[in-house]
Amino acid sequence: MIRPTVARVDLAAIKSNFQNIVAHVARERPSTAPKLIAVVKANAYGHGAGQVALALEDAGADLLACADIEEGAVLRSAGVRADILIFGALSVSDLDGLFECRLTPTISTPGAAHAVQAAAAKYKRRLRYHLKIDTGMNRLGFRFDNLRRTLPDLLASPNLELDAVYTHFATADDPESPLFNEQRIRFERACADVTVMGGQPRYRHACNSAALLRDSRAWYDRVRPGLLLYGIVPPPLASTIPLTPVMTLGSRVVAVKGVRPGEGVGYGVTFTASQPTTIAIVPAGYADGLDLRLEGRGAVLIRGMRAPIVGSVCMDMLTADVTGLDVSPGDEVVIIGSQKRPSGEVDRIDVREMAAVVGTIPWEVVCRIGSRIQRLYT
Repeated sequence: MIRPTVARVDLAAIKSNFQNIVAHVARERPSTAPKLIAVVKANAYGHGAGQVALALEDAGADLLACADIEEGAVLRSAGVRADILIFGALSVSDLDGLFECRLTPTISTPGAAHAVQAAAAKYKRRLRYHLKIDTGMNRLGFRFDNLRRTLPDLLASPNLELDAVYTHFATADDPESPLFNEQRIRFERACADVTVMGGQPRYRHACNSAALLRDSRAWYDRVRPGLLLYGIVPPPLASTIPLTPVMTLGSRVVAVKGVRPGEGVGYGVTFTASQPTTIAIVPAGYADGLDLRLEGRGAVLIRGMRAPIVGSVCMDMLTADVTGLDVSPGDEVVIIGSQKRPSGEVDRIDVREMAAVVGTIPWEVVCRIGSRIQRLYT
């Protein structure tokens, strides 16, 4: 059984986006083009981790990244063979999964260093890791200005081998922030300190999607596109890379009814008809990841026309004003994506638009699409 509300995920688009990013960095820096780390954390930003990871691997990705060991285990269960980097903290994790699933850990705290070293010694294995440097985000990472005190024990660990050094930008999507460049400078100084202390990483990386678009000086040896892979440009930035949105979200009209002037719609009766109004009921709501703030701000596409969302977004459904449109039960509804009008014109509601309408970010919109929505892969 398939619910009327489904997400369609275009795996050819994810491959194309990956290859177009590869081509972009090769054009910009042909002699020293960085390789990619394809980010598939948070269920591949809501698109489906296993299927997306296999598509990226088929497109040429040799290193994927996810949030934690559990996500890495899901990728291995799906049949992923590429290397998998774990971004998240490991101090309180079940570290057996690192060895059982052949995962590469990030070590970002002295506590994690001790825990991973002990686990590697137990397994009698030498484990490669990525070292994370905190250059100003003040989340995970060894402080850039305290490495000479905190790193020697880690670098001396007999069962751990430094494979890469990286950092994460706090303001990559804010062109006005001076912190971005300051973090870049701090990171380069930190990398030099690591070398002085005897560390010999194979490569460095720092760029998420926004940083990749902003400054090629920060590309280093690898870049870490996330949102760009899914065909979405981080706002407010623009891009010349040819990208295709990977996911569409659609449903069907299940009922059409008339509302008389003065009558209200939905919980709290937050919408009152000022004239004879026709509404369409769509079986998609906040349990599917749609934001409550779409009420009175957002719209859906029905017959190629924008139908404003009126009344409260409910758990399982929403109501759209289709006054003047010839709408019937069974008609296609586009929540995210494009639709053609009978006249042939095409309108589109994309993730950036939806995020702006409700005052959030595109990452949240796609990651919130609910687990009960079936993903159909093409």
